[in-house]
This record gives sequence, structure tokens and C-alpha cells, in this order.
Amino acid sequence: MLNYGKLFSLRRNPQSEPIPRTVPNSAGGHAFAISDWARLDRFLVLGSEGGSYYAGERTLTRENAAAVMRCIAQDGARAVATIVAVSEAGRAPKQDPAIFALALAASADSEATRRLALAALPRICRTGTHLFQFADAVEAMRGWGRGLRRAVGDWYRARPVEALAYQAVKYRQRGGWSHRDLLRLAHPETDEPARKALFDWICRGTLSEEAPALVHAFAAVQSEGVDGAFAAAQVRSHGLPWEALPTGLLTSRAVNEALIERMPVGALVRQLGRLTAAGVLAPFTAGTEHVVSVLADRERLLKARLHPMALLIALKTYASGHGQRGRLSWEPVGAIVEALNAAFYTAFAAVEPTGQRLVLALDVSSSMGMGSVAGSALTPREAAAAMALVTAATEERWQVVGFTGARDRNRNEGLTPLPIGPSMRLDQAVAATADLPFGSTDCSLPMRWALERGVKADAFVIYTDSETWAGPVHPVEALRQYRERTGIAAKLVVVGLVSNGFSIADPEDAGMLDVVGFDTAAPALIADFLRGG
Repeated sequence: MLNYGKLFSLRRNPQSEPIPRTVPNSAGGHAFAISDWARLDRFLVLGSEGGSYYAGERTLTRENAAAVMRCIAQDGARAVATIVAVSEAGRAPKQDPAIFALALAASADSEATRRLALAALPRICRTGTHLFQFADAVEAMRGWGRGLRRAVGDWYRARPVEALAYQAVKYRQRGGWSHRDLLRLAHPETDEPARKALFDWICRGTLSEEAPALVHAFAAVQSEGVDGAFAAAQVRSHGLPWEALPTGLLTSRAVNEALIERMPVGALVRQLGRLTAAGVLAPFTAGTEHVVSVLADRERLLKARLHPMALLIALKTYASGHGQRGRLSWEPVGAIVEALNAAFYTAFAAVEPTGQRLVLALDVSSSMGMGSVAGSALTPREAAAAMALVTAATEERWQVVGFTGARDRNRNEGLTPLPIGPSMRLDQAVAATADLPFGSTDCSLPMRWALERGVKADAFVIYTDSETWAGPVHPVEALRQYRERTGIAAKLVVVGLVSNGFSIADPEDAGMLDVVGFDTAAPALIADFLRGG
């Protein structure tokens, strides 16, 4: 007799074959397609820079752009509101995806949507660099019509003159664009003497007495023969940023000590290596005490919108003692390393523990070791370890495991309990994932492992790119089997670490949730879901 049940099942199917409502993923397996709105969220947080193991940067960008445009066409107001919300809340590591998405909205067929997008320009493009990026992106989509010129002109008219002068000396040009280019395109008019003088200096190089004091200070430090003491005085008196100083002055200890006093948090974190190499940051110095104090100030970190990924990258780089590019090297200061480690957790929204039993499962397959997260130096595998530690630092009952289709050193099929947790320094825990056996992707393994070993879990939190294909059953089938055999209504949270269109979470199962990795709101969303909120 032919056993039809072995040929077709609604309960147990290999991941290489579809089950109802799944679509082919990029790895040859099958997963659930996320909605365009979910993909918009993923793109705004993760972007597509660097691509992924299965999709190149160009392909992933084009796929995401198509999804963003469908959202804009469906509901332009909602799309613009989403872009603004993600940007203003500091949920994303980089502004680049939000700026690109805003440029798409500013080029929409709907006039109402274009107006909303251009009205949101100052909320998204908060610095000169952001404005240059927007100009570059929007020019690839549309011409410079009256509405676009007016919006850019308003960006220059609305800012206080001193704040605009700061933008002019700090972000002079980026990506082939300058403030002079944009002012000549927008032609903003003003009756304010100081603003008019600032525009004249930007466009023509004419420096009059009416120009803001910051511009005069900038011009003064550009002169030949200026020493460190004079430059340091200008920094303290006028708040000159480090980008406004000639390269030769950045080796001056006096200048660097003055810069540290007023340097914005983001710039300070990015400059830690250089400042240490210059001798300003050393054990027990005033500069080190200042840095440690800044990194411990939760309110200041959140106000600066300093994303946790920026802190993780700074920790990884600073602790290594050398930059990713160039020859700069330094001897890390222990107090700063520990302060960066603590600040990473601080930068996420405060989360109350759920008290539940959690299996935190890291996809450490080959595909997670390629590409980058949000254009950073972090692979999805490293980002998964960091995100898992955020939850582990909050919760009391958890087990971290790593899974792949390969067998580990003890011949266990594809899953290894990981000896990492918040007691281990973050950069060390991230590095520990590099020593695991890599292979094919099987996202059903965490549930199968727990069932085989009698592990009683209230929820499985899986950090993955959802490019699963190697398992004998689909992840949702493995979870269903776990629920039936244990009697535990276990939940599944999928933390997506690549901005593709797939998830292993079934959108029609109320016990499953898909969230975006490295979204600062993700830990709180996960906790609320696990509590049943």
C-alpha cells in the first residue's frame, strides 16, 4: 500500500518543501513572508548596506526600496509618520535608511505625500551631513521643483543663526555636496544681518563683521602659525568642533583637552581611540573621569540618541587597541572599556524582567557570518550575541544556545549551549561566537533540542536571518510539537537581523512575534509580548 501520509503532511515537512502560507526564501528553504510595513521597519533599522550572505547590497536595496514605495503608495501619511518615528526615537543605528525612505516619499506620485515628506525634512535631516545625503538621494528620484527648493531653503532659514553656523563649520561637505551647492539651489532669502552674512561667507567666502562669532573663530584657527594654546582657547570660547580644526592641531594635548570638555557624546565615543593615542585619556586622568561620567549618564545617552550599536562598535574597536583602518594604535584604558560595556545596556530602553524561562537561540550558521548589520563592522552572528545578552542581562532564567546544521565537537546535532552571559564582557561574548562550528541553517533546532532534553521553556527567542532550509521539520511545526508534548503554551520570538522579506514566525499565530534586531525598542517589545501585553 502507498503510505500517502509520508508523502504529504500538514504537521511534519522538511524545510525544503513549502507548508501553507510560506514562500521560498533566498536559501532554498521556505519561510513566511513579512508584510511591506514590517519590511519598512526592518529597513529603517537595519538598512541594506553590505547586503547579506544570499543577497548582494544592490539586490537587497532594490527589494527594500520596492517595499517602501508600496507602503508610500498605499498610505503615504502612515509611511512618513513611521519614518519620522523611527528616526526621532533613535531606534536605528544609522540615519541613512530613513533619509533614503524620506527621499522616496518626497518623490511620490501623491502631492499630499510629497508635502508631508518635505515638511518632515528638518525632523529627519538634523545635521548638514543628513541634508547632503537627502539631496543626493532625492536628486536620483526627481527634479528640483519649487516645493523641494522651498523645503531646503526653510532648513537654512529656520535654524538659529549660531546653530546654523555650527553646521556650516562642522559639516562643510560630504559625498560631493556642500552648503554652497544647496544654498545656490534653494536661494533662501533673509533680512537677518547675521544670517545673510553667514550665507555670503558660505557662498562667496566673504567674512564680514556681522557673521557669527563661531565663523570668525573658525577662520582664525585656519591661519598659518596658530599654536595649540590659541586653538584650545577658541574651542573653549566658541565651541569649535574637532572637524573645524586643521589636522595638525589635533595632535595637540591642549586642544584635545579642550575638545573633550564640550564634545557631543557621539563624537566623543567615536574619538576615544584617537584621544587615548594622544595621551589625553590615560588611567586616573581628568579626561578619563569625564568620559566615564558621560558614559554613565543615562539621560545624556538617551538625549543624544546614541544607539547601542555605536557603543558596541566603539567597545569592540577600543578594546582591540587599534583602528579598523590606518595605523593608529593605543593602549586601552580599563575604566573606559568597562564604561562602554555598561553604556551598551543603558542605551536600550529600561525593561522589567518577565520571570519566564527563556531559551535564547543564536543562529550561528554560515549565512549569519557574512554581510553586516546596518552597514557596521558587525556580522549578523555577532549582533545576535549582543542582542541576546541584552535580554539575558534583564532576565533571571535563561539559557543561551547556538545552532547550525553542522555537528559540534561532541557530535551533538547542530546545537551547542553557549557559556556566555552578561557577566562576560560584551565584546568577549561577541567574539566567542566566532569559534563555533558553522554550517547549514536549521531554525527548528532550538525547539527540537528542548523537547529531546525535557527543557521546560516558556518561550524561544531566536536571533536569525530566517534563511532556514536544512531541517527535517519547519520551525513552526517543531514549536507546535513542543507545545503538544509538554503542555506548555510556549511562545516564539523571532529577532530579524537582515532586512530581507522573511520570518520563521507565523503571522497568524498569536503566540509568535517578529521584531527587528538592534531596534532600541526590541527588548521592551519582547518583554511585553512574553508577559501577554
